[in-house]
Amino acid sequence: MRKILFFALIALITASCTTKNDPKPGEIVPLVLKANMKQKVTQDNKFAFDLLKSTIAHSDKPNVFISPLSVSMALGMAWNGADNETKTEMERTLNMAGMTMDEINEYYQIMLTTLPKMDAATKLNIANSIWYKTGFPVKNDYLKVNTDYFGAEVKELDFAKAWALDTINNWCARKTNNLIKKPLDNISADAVMYLINAIYFKGVWTKKFDTKATVERNFTNEKNAQVKVNMMQQTDTFKYTIDDQAEYLDLPYGNKAFSMTVILPKEGKTTNEILRNLTLDNWNNILKNMTTQKVKVQLPRFKTQNSFELKDVLTDMGMKKAFTTEADFSKISDYRLLISRVIHSTFCEVNETGTEAAAVTIIVFETTSMPMYPEFYVNRPFVFVIREQSTGVILFAAKMGDVEKY
Repeated sequence: MRKILFFALIALITASCTTKNDPKPGEIVPLVLKANMKQKVTQDNKFAFDLLKSTIAHSDKPNVFISPLSVSMALGMAWNGADNETKTEMERTLNMAGMTMDEINEYYQIMLTTLPKMDAATKLNIANSIWYKTGFPVKNDYLKVNTDYFGAEVKELDFAKAWALDTINNWCARKTNNLIKKPLDNISADAVMYLINAIYFKGVWTKKFDTKATVERNFTNEKNAQVKVNMMQQTDTFKYTIDDQAEYLDLPYGNKAFSMTVILPKEGKTTNEILRNLTLDNWNNILKNMTTQKVKVQLPRFKTQNSFELKDVLTDMGMKKAFTTEADFSKISDYRLLISRVIHSTFCEVNETGTEAAAVTIIVFETTSMPMYPEFYVNRPFVFVIREQSTGVILFAAKMGDVEKY
């Protein structure tokens, strides 16, 4: 079984905080990070592999394309509203050990503001938003941390209106260059807030494939059946390595700040076997062993689109309480909240020119114990009046200081 797996890897290299100037076309200005930020990149990459493996385990689809950064950033916004064991479980799932809350938020802020500037020839947009039900009380401190660090657009919206669903989906479409148009299928009656991350990426190969060289070839899928594909091809110098598990090829975009690393299992090996052995240490060794050499590359032209419900995926990764009535999101609101859904929608097209990809992650919050309508609980002394409606005349009036069992 052969199936192309790839990871669009960000070239995050060592030691300061942000790039000082936007790079000119063709210029490489590496993003150098402080030690604690480099640690968070390592943690995020571990989350990326864990999320990919867990998503595959919960999916029956032959192709699984995800954006770990999108999921991480959306969960990061939710994490800012969590407390106690709910927060601890989210930190373990997202691998946030060893950093303060401010440092983690600063990391997300750097990713949001700096990654889009890494390559003038590569387009990368990252956007966040918070949509809450009209009248739902959200704490100002929670909104402020998400606007300050995540650049989140905050919108109050009447979820009961027929156009509310289109309003949210249209925002997602705009932020993904119309690649993901309707990631949200409905607004449930219990929903009170949506946290959304959207990512759009368009990278042009540093060394493009010649469309005239593309030919129809056979591709053996995971069911061991041969299908026809359009096979792109070129011979040039690329970073490449090989071991007893697979071959590895790095295809750079633009000024080489971003690249696609293709992992091709050796004959007789499966993608599942490769993923089982793909630990963070193994991954770092693969990258270290890559050398620049002449390679004949043949890569299928392809397009894939996915939509996943990540509730079970994240639960299996250790984030359990957030989805139950025991969830503690008390930093968001005084109402008891839980996460009811995590929707992850993705799109990717790879052709001779480059790669266009997008992702949307939507986190849906619902109330657990306190309804959004008034609760009139007569458990103390009360007054009542009986009146005629048209005239308003009062027929009876009473104060009930005590009620006997009847």
